[in-house]
Amino acid sequence: METTIGGLLRDAASTAGDRTALIAGVPEASARRALTFSETLTQAERVAAALLARFEPGERVAVWAPNTVEWILLEYGAALAGITLVTVNPAYRPSELEFVLKQSRAAGIFLLPEWRSNPMAAALDSVRTNLPALREAVLFTEWEEFLATHRQQERLPQVTPDDPVQIQYTSGTTGFPKGAVLHHRGVTNNARFYVERLRLQPEETMVSPMPLFHTAGCFMGVLGALQARAALVPVLMFEPGLVLELIESTGASAFCGVPTMLVALLESVGASGRDLSRLRVVVSGGSVVPAELARRLERELGVTFVIVFGTTECSPLVTQTALDDSEVDRVETLGRPLPQVDVMIAAPDSGSPVPVGEVGELCARGYQVMTGYNDNLEGTAAAIDSQGWYHTGDLASMDARGYLRIEGRLKDMIIRGGENIYPREIEDALGTHPAVAEVAVVGVPDERWGEIVAAFVRLSPNLEATEAELLAHCRARLAPYKLPVRWEFVDAFPMTGSGKIQKFKLKESAAVPAAD
Repeated sequence: METTIGGLLRDAASTAGDRTALIAGVPEASARRALTFSETLTQAERVAAALLARFEPGERVAVWAPNTVEWILLEYGAALAGITLVTVNPAYRPSELEFVLKQSRAAGIFLLPEWRSNPMAAALDSVRTNLPALREAVLFTEWEEFLATHRQQERLPQVTPDDPVQIQYTSGTTGFPKGAVLHHRGVTNNARFYVERLRLQPEETMVSPMPLFHTAGCFMGVLGALQARAALVPVLMFEPGLVLELIESTGASAFCGVPTMLVALLESVGASGRDLSRLRVVVSGGSVVPAELARRLERELGVTFVIVFGTTECSPLVTQTALDDSEVDRVETLGRPLPQVDVMIAAPDSGSPVPVGEVGELCARGYQVMTGYNDNLEGTAAAIDSQGWYHTGDLASMDARGYLRIEGRLKDMIIRGGENIYPREIEDALGTHPAVAEVAVVGVPDERWGEIVAAFVRLSPNLEATEAELLAHCRARLAPYKLPVRWEFVDAFPMTGSGKIQKFKLKESAAVPAAD
């Protein structure tokens, strides 16, 4: 559909104006203000007018804050004003902030003075002299003062589906991020297809701790709930107790979180005493979801598990399981492509399709692919080929029915003595051990074999497992050449802001073991 974010918000206000659109997911129950769709539109139009008093349509404005209602109102207001929003991880330090603001040529930024011990205002001050394009900095603590600056008769511009809507910086699992320029058509339609397959209903509620600076938060969550006419509860920050309380108190039927969040919820739900009986579906993606974790969720919470797969560059979703898929397909595959998305499994060397069932690089083509990387023609050309295929860098296979399975990252594939080893297979095997909460497998250099397998393991609370026990567990399930040689037990993994394990940091930290 030829849609824009502003157009969707106006439609929702006209057809479901009195329904609840947003509920602040903050710890203090008395501070959980709610907005209807009509109130959200009114506020968003005020934001748009105030933005246009300071910026021109087409300029870039950054947002550097956690999951607040004001963040979402700024998302809507910028879209109505034809301004491109640049999303920034609130955990960023000065050098990271400077990179994003300079690379995006942001003319303005909205931020909190401080968040979770990160002195954000001071950090901005420390780099501002290096940002000649940055004219305005607005504190969210002065939100009402900002809104008061709008011109009463400010006319909003005509915004088209092709117009850029956001620059989202990729999550940085393999290095520093690139800015994907996304357009209204891609993000609005992608979110619509997502909630249609999820069967999210009007007046249902979705609780989402997914960060708004990430596509899962501001598109799947915000735009998905908008088009379903459902209420969204953006959780200020992920904390298992808070999330469980919000699911109970709002009667939420849907929840979206990355695997690390799901593990934390399962570890907390038994002692919480919360009534989650209205929760019917849990959505996850962003990184590999172990099949046993998905089965535990369905078994212990009585929900249907839905897995999504996508990339920032694809607005973001490419595939998704369906509620009526078989249990095996729900927990062991990525589902099938969303409507109007072409998917190809290509041989990495030739770019040609591989036979059904074989492993290759997952490529996607369609309405949802980004315009390109901001000011990065070389990076764009490397990612999107002449036929419009976006090369994800993910290794996958597709069966004859169109269901996909992820095998790992192309860059993460381990080549041991000429044998290709896919980390996902080893991670899945270790994930079936009852003491393993999370695992990440990487390849590390070895003089004899070229690379060997290293496994980083986080054990579940109050459970123990030795290296020998885990090795025996793998030996019963994997060929000898796939067995981990290097073992590391960790309390936590290095993570991106969107909850993905940064495997390149694990590789850097892994010492080279002696050759066998």
